[in-house]
Amino acid sequence: MTNKEIRNLSVEEINKQISELKDELFNLKLQSSLNQLTNTARIASVKKTIARMKTILAEKNSEVR
Repeated sequence: MTNKEIRNLSVEEINKQISELKDELFNLKLQSSLNQLTNTARIASVKKTIARMKTILAEKNSEVR
C-alpha cells in the first residue's frame, strides 16, 4: 500500500488496517519460528507498512489539534 493510498483512508480505516497487519505479522512470525514461512521478506514488508501507517496516522492526529 502506497503513502497516497494510506492518506486517502480515514483514521478508523487506518486503525483497522494496522490491526489486521499486526495479526498478519504475528502469524508470519509464528510460521517463521516453525520453519513454514516461504517468503521471509514479507515480515519486513509488513513491519514497514505498519510504521508507514502509524506515521501518517500521527500526522492526521496533529492536523486535527
